[in-house]
Amino acid sequence: MPDSTVTAELPLCVVGGGNIGARHATVALTAKGVRLTAVAEPDETRRNDLRQQGLPVVASLADVPPETAAAVIATPTPDHCQSGLTALENGWAVLVEKPVTQTLEDSERLCRASEQAGLALFTGHHRRSHPSTALMRDQLPEIGRLVAVQGLWSLRKHDSYYDVKWQREKGAGPILTNLSHELDLLRLMAGEIEEITALTSSATRKLEIEDTCAMTIRFASGALGTFLISDAGASPWAFEAATGENPGIAWTGQDSVRFIGTQGALSFPSLTRWGAGEPGEIEWSKPLQKTPGPTLTCVDPIEVQLERFARAMNGQNEPLLATGRDGQATLAATVATIRAAETGQPVGPKSLLNFQGVQT
Repeated sequence: MPDSTVTAELPLCVVGGGNIGARHATVALTAKGVRLTAVAEPDETRRNDLRQQGLPVVASLADVPPETAAAVIATPTPDHCQSGLTALENGWAVLVEKPVTQTLEDSERLCRASEQAGLALFTGHHRRSHPSTALMRDQLPEIGRLVAVQGLWSLRKHDSYYDVKWQREKGAGPILTNLSHELDLLRLMAGEIEEITALTSSATRKLEIEDTCAMTIRFASGALGTFLISDAGASPWAFEAATGENPGIAWTGQDSVRFIGTQGALSFPSLTRWGAGEPGEIEWSKPLQKTPGPTLTCVDPIEVQLERFARAMNGQNEPLLATGRDGQATLAATVATIRAAETGQPVGPKSLLNFQGVQT
């Protein structure tokens, strides 16, 4: 269940009244420790729709009530930087939807601005707020030194999904649309990513954008990983299908990531563990013992994330929240995947984080 240990309400506005903005605003009406002051939405028709849902709406950030102390940025990605900067200029802490910005340069502008202002900046990687995520981090040491990670996300999007023109154009494929979720969790669990190689294909849908990407990953710890992502292949293996977090995606309950260590293995998100079945050295002639994971309470990760944001603003430690710099590192890994596929060469995400001359 969402944690309720919040000492004071956080007066918060939501910037952007689209689908994700409306979801944040609706959750903010009931989330513990949060008081929704306004939803800023420039489109009049959309404002009327939101008003009919019982949400307090205004046309611009200039109209947001003065007691507001924080903002959720839920505008289209190209606007994340500008709206985030404006919110920081207003003296507000910021939670910006993923990806943190459209470009790495913009991510640096936003991160620098928050640091210079002394204001909190978080990125909305809400999968960190699933109960299985925290438990996975706690249990990973039980499998010894991490050796390898194997991940898969393959859900076939319906054909009409691509009737929308922009969803067939560069930038709308599963790497930018879906992979960033996976990369953020891999960074959280397995540590920073040192190098990525990748192959992409559009052979199935035959569109300008990729429909499938296969990648290999070298983590800074020395562990290696593979990840396959596709929106053309039908399968039961994807985070949303495993957890049932998205009502628009059918539940399967099938794990999508495996973590392999020197003393055993863990499947995610079920937390099924394989470990020593007999005394002595763990080796291939001895059977491993399977331990099923716990039954976890179903939560709304957007609600949990918002309540964690409120607690952080009250001075509590919330290590599972993705900071602005976390969002930047995940964006760098996403961009590195694209460049590795384009060049056929390994790309280090950190090599992309060179921002000489960037102005805030």
